[in-house]
Amino acid sequence: MGKQIVWTDQAKADVRAIEQPIAIQILKTLGRYVLTGEGATKQLKGVTPPMIRLRAQNHRIFFREQDGSLQIERVLDRKEAYR
Repeated sequence: MGKQIVWTDQAKADVRAIEQPIAIQILKTLGRYVLTGEGATKQLKGVTPPMIRLRAQNHRIFFREQDGSLQIERVLDRKEAYR
């Protein structure tokens, strides 16, 4: 069974601002990660509490794992993700 997903208001706004077909692909990538643990993830260095980045096409999903759930912090285009 997968983990519960908790969205911050900012992450919800990020997804709403993305074109629908791309947003659907991003959500599919996130769903696959939640169910199987598969995906291009990396723990970010120098961030407290720890944050993980998941690559989804040209976007990045930033989240934290807490108590068996994922807290989605941001969903950004890769060009803007690391500024």
